[in-house]
Amino acid sequence: MHGASSHATGPQKRLGGGRGVEQSEGEAMSERVRSISFLASEAPGATEAANRLRALYGQEDPNQAEVVVALGGDGFMLHILHRFMNSSIPIYGMNRGTIGFLMNEYREDGLRERLAAAVENWIHPLSMTAEDEHGEIREALAINEVSIFRQSYQAARLEIRVDGKLRLEELVCDGVMVATPTGSTAYNLSAQGPIIPIEAPLLALTPVSPFRPRRWRGALLPNHQTVEIVTLEAHKRPVNAVADAQEVKSVRRVTIRESMSDRCQILFDEEHSWDERILAEQFRY
Repeated sequence: MHGASSHATGPQKRLGGGRGVEQSEGEAMSERVRSISFLASEAPGATEAANRLRALYGQEDPNQAEVVVALGGDGFMLHILHRFMNSSIPIYGMNRGTIGFLMNEYREDGLRERLAAAVENWIHPLSMTAEDEHGEIREALAINEVSIFRQSYQAARLEIRVDGKLRLEELVCDGVMVATPTGSTAYNLSAQGPIIPIEAPLLALTPVSPFRPRRWRGALLPNHQTVEIVTLEAHKRPVNAVADAQEVKSVRRVTIRESMSDRCQILFDEEHSWDERILAEQFRY
């Protein structure tokens, strides 16, 4: 997604639970979400919005809240999702940035009701293991994609293996990425990669400006497969690896797989679900 790799799994459901029939629906839902923590990016519009919302709904410690509300753009949302990875705290974004694909519409009224009725999506990130030129191993998680980029003016030369089998002996390009369904509408889409429905158990392997083979446009892979990218002529044609915002310079080998042991939780308004966003994106022109 714009700005989030991940594969959303499991049934989608509302955050709130059942309540007594004597209460109205609005009253019941508002009581289901009592403690909220508002976290904002450094953008003036985001910090101002957070101050207004804290005055209206209070401010809980983010590690103790029932819901964390992230105010900013997609980049900030990714940061918050990483921060609360493997916690039981769901994240609900409201757009105070630019694109806002991962965010809900910003409104100050009826927030408790919106949170209680929101649809839950669980995300499993990609796990990146990168070996640099000194033999040091670095690991990172990516919600949107893991990307390999040329570091200098020379094109990268890469070898690609899938589950240990050589699939591409040499890819000459500016870079290549592995994207999740979440990230398929972000950088992957800009590189002419496919949009993947959020429930599809697939990953996109997408080249960036491929020179040889010139007509190769990438592949769709089952999300249980492991991708290994080896840098050819590493000294002459150095490349960097990036997992969301975490970068490893001068890598020799990068292994990418979906991590089923890590997950985070994101909430969307029911009328503007993630499924609908990704479907609508495929009909834009």
